[in-house]
Amino acid sequence: MTSSPIVPDTSTPQSPRPNLAFRELRGQRSPGEFAAAVRRSAREIGERVSCDARYIGRVEAGEIRCPNYAYERVFLHMFPGRTLADLGFAPRSAVRGRGARTAPATAEPQYTCHATNEESDVRRRAFMTGMTGSTATVAVATLTPFGVPPLPADLDRHPARAGIGAVEEAIRRIRLLDDRHGADGLYRRAAAPLRTAFELLDAGPGQREITERLQTGAGELAISVGWLAHDSGRFDDARSHYAEALATARMAGDEALEAHAFCNTAFLARDAGRPREAVRAAQAATRVAARLGSPRLLSLLALREAGGWAGLGDQSSCERSLARAQALFARGASDVDPEWMSFYGEAELEGLEAQCWSALGGWERASLHARRAAALQDPHFTRNMALYTAELADDLARAGQPDESASAGVRALNLLQDVRSSRIEGMLATTARVLLPHRRARGVSAFLDAHAVARRSA
Repeated sequence: MTSSPIVPDTSTPQSPRPNLAFRELRGQRSPGEFAAAVRRSAREIGERVSCDARYIGRVEAGEIRCPNYAYERVFLHMFPGRTLADLGFAPRSAVRGRGARTAPATAEPQYTCHATNEESDVRRRAFMTGMTGSTATVAVATLTPFGVPPLPADLDRHPARAGIGAVEEAIRRIRLLDDRHGADGLYRRAAAPLRTAFELLDAGPGQREITERLQTGAGELAISVGWLAHDSGRFDDARSHYAEALATARMAGDEALEAHAFCNTAFLARDAGRPREAVRAAQAATRVAARLGSPRLLSLLALREAGGWAGLGDQSSCERSLARAQALFARGASDVDPEWMSFYGEAELEGLEAQCWSALGGWERASLHARRAAALQDPHFTRNMALYTAELADDLARAGQPDESASAGVRALNLLQDVRSSRIEGMLATTARVLLPHRRARGVSAFLDAHAVARRSA
C-alpha cells in the first residue's frame, strides 16, 4: 500500500465545499467501482492514473478543487461535452500560480517527468537561495528529479508537511516510469529521493499524523527503490532496501507496509535462488495481510508462495497455492486494495503462473499461461509486456518450438528498445543459448542476429 492520501490542512480558515456535481455523476456506483471506471477510461486514451476509492472521496469532499492534467483528460473523455466547471471543479487559474498562495484550498499536485513550469522553477530558486539550510526544506528540493509537485510558498514554515506530498509523488512517479521504461535507468536516480525521505523522518516533524505518513512514505519508497535494484539484478541492494522497509513498518506498526515488504522479499528470494525463504516470507505476508481485508492482495501473496514451492520442486504445494490465488482473485477488486497493486491484473496472474510451471519444468503449460499473459496485458505497461513476451519465448524454446520462440523473442527485443531491465535481458540471453542449436531453423537465425546486435548496443 502506498502512503495515505494527503490530509487537508485544517489550519486554513475555510473548509472545502463538497463537489455535489461530481457525486451526482458517480450515480449508484460505489467509489471503488467508479475509480475502476476512471482507470479503464484512462487506458482508453493512453493515460495512467492511480485512481482509487480514496481519490474519489477526496474529489467529492472538495479537497481536490481542480484535478491534475492527466485526470482532467480522463474526466473529459468520460463525460464528453462537459467542462471542468460542469464536473464541479474550480478553474485552474483559481488554484494555481499567485492565487494559490492565498487560496484556502489547493489543486491536486501537477507534475511531469522533469519540472518545466516556469513559475515553479522561479519559486524553487528563490527558496533555495533564501533559506538558511534546514535539513527538511533542502531535502524536499532534492525530490524534483522525479517530478514532485511545485514547492509551496510557505515551505519554510511547513517543510515536513510539504515533504509528505513530495515523497508520495516521488513514489508514484518512480512506479510510472518503471512501468514504461524498466528499472535499469532509474535505480541510481532513485537513491537521492530515498535519502531525502529518511532525512525528513529523522528531522523529527513532531506531529504524530505527519510522522506516521512520513514513515509509511519512506517505507514505500524503500520498497520502490528495492524493486528497481531487484529488476536490474542488484539483489544484495534490493535485500537491504526491503529490510529497511520492513524495519520501518515494524516501528510504525503499519501492517499494510509490512505485508508489502514481505511480498517483495518473497519475490526477491525466489529470483535469488532461495525458494524456502520465499515460501516463509510469503506466508508471513499472508498472516499480516489477512487483517487488511483485500482478496487481491492475498491472491498475489498466494502466487508468491507458489513461486517458492515451484523453486523447491514441490508441485502439489505449488498447485494448492495457485488454486488459492485464482479463487481469491475471482472475488474481485475492493476499495481496500493497496494502490501499489495497480499492476496486478489477470495478465500478471497468468504471467506468475507461467513462471511457476517454468520452474517445475512444465514447459507446455508455462507457454500456455505466458501466451495468455502477453495477450491480456495492457500495452501501456511496456515493461510487463516485454517480460511476458520474453517468458513466452523461453518457454517455447524449451518446449521444442524454436520457430515460435524466435518470433516471440524478436517481439521482446523490439519492446526492449524502450525498456531497460537486466532481468528481461537475462531471460532473452538464456533463450538465445537454448535456441543456438536450432540456428538454421526458420526465423531462429534472425532472432539470434537481432539479439547479438542488441547486446552490442546495450
